[in-house]
Amino acid sequence: MSEEQPRLRVECHAGYRADEEPRRFFIGERAVTVEALLDRWLAPQHRYFKVRGSDGAIYLLRHDLTEEQWELTMYDSGQSDTSRLSST
Repeated sequence: MSEEQPRLRVECHAGYRADEEPRRFFIGERAVTVEALLDRWLAPQHRYFKVRGSDGAIYLLRHDLTEEQWELTMYDSGQSDTSRLSST
């Protein structure tokens, strides 16, 4: 039996195109403000955003352009010096 993941909701800054970049997101009821946009890149069906949250953690958010859905694909609490997602 698998455990259901908390719902992810993302609020974005709408610039010249809708949902240009995430500003705040919610994992279930927990709100995380985007303190820094560390990286972003495009794929044919997705947009990716690597962000530092107000909790000091690093998140990798993926926006599915076809389904108009967001997914949390990676998380790094920032507690380990050898973390693969840590950014300066």
